[in-house]
Amino acid sequence: MSFSAHVLTLFPDMFPGPLGSSLAGKALEKGLWALDVIDIRDFAEDKHRTVDDTPAGGGPGMVMRADVLGRAIDHTRSKTSSTAPVFYLSPRGKVFDQEMAVRFAKLETLILICGRFEGVDERVLESREIEEISIGDFILSGGEPAALVVLDSVIRLLPGVMGDTASMAEESFNAGLLEYPQYTRPQVWEDQEIPEVLTSGHHEKIKAWKLEMSENLTRQRRPDLWKKYVAGIKNKKG
Repeated sequence: MSFSAHVLTLFPDMFPGPLGSSLAGKALEKGLWALDVIDIRDFAEDKHRTVDDTPAGGGPGMVMRADVLGRAIDHTRSKTSSTAPVFYLSPRGKVFDQEMAVRFAKLETLILICGRFEGVDERVLESREIEEISIGDFILSGGEPAALVVLDSVIRLLPGVMGDTASMAEESFNAGLLEYPQYTRPQVWEDQEIPEVLTSGHHEKIKAWKLEMSENLTRQRRPDLWKKYVAGIKNKKG
């Protein structure tokens, strides 16, 4: 099964962007994933290629039209699957996380809509059963940077993209915890030594140290994750 990403945007030149470099870029060249960038303006029907209009009921800014975006979505689905899931990058969407990245990496087709202006006409979101997702509680000028973030997190999970699967298993969030501190040579740098346990060769002690550090960091920096982690432990014991 191959993975294909379809991005609907008003700025197609922003892709593949960083996804054309490093691991994602190499995987793209190898055909481990495919990228299809759709210019929403191609589906406007006037000579000015108009995609937006003033908001009904008044208010600042402009809103992307349902008829134009609807045609772009239908065209994209006609090339892939009529049931392919469509996600709109939106500040009001469900927050994207590692669990969602894993779910997306199991799909054959992922369609992402990059919003602009004040948003898109609600009717197209409802009629095409579009799910809204967000990369955090802040505002961007458009959905393109968010789409790049989502795709980067998904692509690295595809088979053959990352060489070291053991490394992936120990990354932040995979066990519901932040990752423990990392060290490498030199042994001493600016009078600071690598923690002795990490050079002891005692694998059980190293494993216990890593877990302790991960738990401490999560408890201090992400109390929301810590609460879920503790609840998960209680459920397993119960």
